[in-house]
Amino acid sequence: MIDRLTMQDPRHQYPAPPFSRQPQSPPGLASRMEPVPDHGEESYGGFGRLTGRKALITGGDSGIGRAVAIAYAREGADVAINYLPPEGEDAQDVVSLIEAAGTNGFALPGDVTDEAFCQILVEDAVKKLGGLDILVINAGRQQTRPSIAAVSSEDFDRTLKTNLYALHWLAQAAVPHLPPGAAIITTASIQAFEPSAHLLDYATTKAGIVAYSKALAEQLIERGIRVNTVAPGPFWTPLQPSGGQTQEKVENFGSNSAFGRPGQPVELAPVYVLLASQEGSYITGEVFGVTGGKGVT
Repeated sequence: MIDRLTMQDPRHQYPAPPFSRQPQSPPGLASRMEPVPDHGEESYGGFGRLTGRKALITGGDSGIGRAVAIAYAREGADVAINYLPPEGEDAQDVVSLIEAAGTNGFALPGDVTDEAFCQILVEDAVKKLGGLDILVINAGRQQTRPSIAAVSSEDFDRTLKTNLYALHWLAQAAVPHLPPGAAIITTASIQAFEPSAHLLDYATTKAGIVAYSKALAEQLIERGIRVNTVAPGPFWTPLQPSGGQTQEKVENFGSNSAFGRPGQPVELAPVYVLLASQEGSYITGEVFGVTGGKGVT
């Protein structure tokens, strides 16, 4: 395994820009990125924090979701991942990594912009996992547009359905299955607090995720269920080269962070583990910023 736990200068722990231009069609594949992101395949070691737990992760084939799936499996959880059918190559890699950790992995392809599918997805996960006590709502759509005139109604609708509607549909379907002690974790972004001009629809949804998660946390703590959100900054995932940024921005992605580089997905995984585990028993309604020094306010 790559050693992530030995003390070292975090500025130089992972690759820094400039990167090559590397356009992909959305949703993009991690395996085609250069450098290939570190999701923890060789660098995350677990400590049994989630032994016996049952998790469903959307967007679990690549990026943040892939890192969370690997970490959860190595912490002892059975994991079902959802992904779009074109991402099947990456998804099968993740399932193999889950099973190699000695837990059960399940691939559940489908589009979360469809309400009926979201209900089916939760039911399938419950059946395959034998229950559900961790829900990570992570799948996201991000497409850069140069001006308000270029954001079509189709753009706006698909981004809201992927990032916000699906959040509601999945949480609504999952809550009846979640026991006391369960956790829901959503993925927002620094864009909720420092929106970029070229990401109008995406930033809007990320602010909505923060508000929805805080409100849901107030509701569900009465059932003993915790809800929290993670707000990443610049992380090296397929969202970026597959239309989430211009290729000019991909070249220098993460250079304006305090570290001078983007984060790697594995660097987010421990936060998702904490929020899912009993070690996070007094944490709900919170926003955890992992922004490379920019903070969230």
